[in-house]
Amino acid sequence: MRSFLYAIVIGLIGAALLHIVIILSLPSFTGRDAYTRVQSLGEANRFYKLAEKPGDTLAPINDDPAMETSVCTFSVENGPIRLYAEGDVPFWSLAIYDEASNEVFSMNDRTSVSGALDTLIATPIQLIGIRKAVPPELEQSILVEMRGEEGYAVLRTFVPTESRRKAADGFLADASCEPFTPDQ
Repeated sequence: MRSFLYAIVIGLIGAALLHIVIILSLPSFTGRDAYTRVQSLGEANRFYKLAEKPGDTLAPINDDPAMETSVCTFSVENGPIRLYAEGDVPFWSLAIYDEASNEVFSMNDRTSVSGALDTLIATPIQLIGIRKAVPPELEQSILVEMRGEEGYAVLRTFVPTESRRKAADGFLADASCEPFTPDQ
């Protein structure tokens, strides 16, 4: 009788663990994970603004009316990616995720060197080469190590009043997410 109860308890625990694993892995099987949704917005190395209301675009919805959000997919397989943006906004934040939607890096305007977004994303091997001889255009840049080859960046800016929306939209529209090639 005791071994029978023990077997039932072990079976229930195993079934619970199996269900948890299945539920947590479902987004990757359905193609509705964050990375897949961001990829569906368009070509890589370009920021896309998230929709304000359902039906505006195929973009995921920006749920916070006080924030404007743009996303960019990228690959560092063929070289580093530089994220750059500047403008007169009261606050901005950046989060970089790998293709499994694990956060790799985050920062905001308070932690940037000059208040502008200037970040270089590269593989560990690429960063070794860059650090040996830092190009002049990267002297103020924040270097981010990306273990995988693909990921996406989420850039957000605060819009405290409607009169600041134009500046926020301009900041996001001018933001770049492009392959880095040093000036020769």
